[in-house]
Amino acid sequence: MNGERPTRVLVADDQTVVREGIVMLLGLLPGIEVVGAAADGEEAVALVERHHPDVVLMDLRMPRCDGVEATRRIRAAHPETEVVVLTTYADDDSLFPALRAGARGYLTKDAGGEEIARAIADVRSGAAGLSPQVQLRLLERLADAGPVAPAAPGASAGAGASAAADRGELPDGLTAREAEVLALIAEGLSNTEIAQRLFVSPATVKTHINNLFAKTAVRDRAQAVAYAFRHGITSTQQ
Repeated sequence: MNGERPTRVLVADDQTVVREGIVMLLGLLPGIEVVGAAADGEEAVALVERHHPDVVLMDLRMPRCDGVEATRRIRAAHPETEVVVLTTYADDDSLFPALRAGARGYLTKDAGGEEIARAIADVRSGAAGLSPQVQLRLLERLADAGPVAPAAPGASAGAGASAAADRGELPDGLTAREAEVLALIAEGLSNTEIAQRLFVSPATVKTHINNLFAKTAVRDRAQAVAYAFRHGITSTQQ
């Protein structure tokens, strides 16, 4: 593999046959190393703490701790570990809570090995790993959403984002800081420049960008800029 280390993956699924089947499938894919398998969300959180995988393939409906809560806990404690949901369900009540919890990918269990491998590679590289049907649902949801009111003239990007957050107007579960980063992307700032503007590290900026990309289903900065302008999440400073 040209000297590159394999992507370390943890599998979480409460059904033994499904879990073992996924582990077996991943074992056949080049560039992937399975480092553990969990039978529920609690075990998944514990195994992430022990093994520090690059990616978790996460089922949603599990006992003790479901996949959404496990995703939230993993992303909070280990932001370097990405989560790809692999579930039977693609309804809104499953999809959007998982993305808001920090999942960067979402696949249904009819996905083949190639699609799973692509999603794992996408989230590890900083993109979103979403199945085509999930992307379509997100686009439909965005099209149905009303635009966010733009910031008042002369206000900073951060002030506009914070005010919109206070009014509950940020779309797709974006936090005020994520919206602030998005507005600065729309200004054309690089990650380093955003970090300097917000007095945070470039790694922190990258984490915010990864999260907002997953929540908004954009795949690159150009799409992020279009999304920002469509929803009024921009700076009006001249």
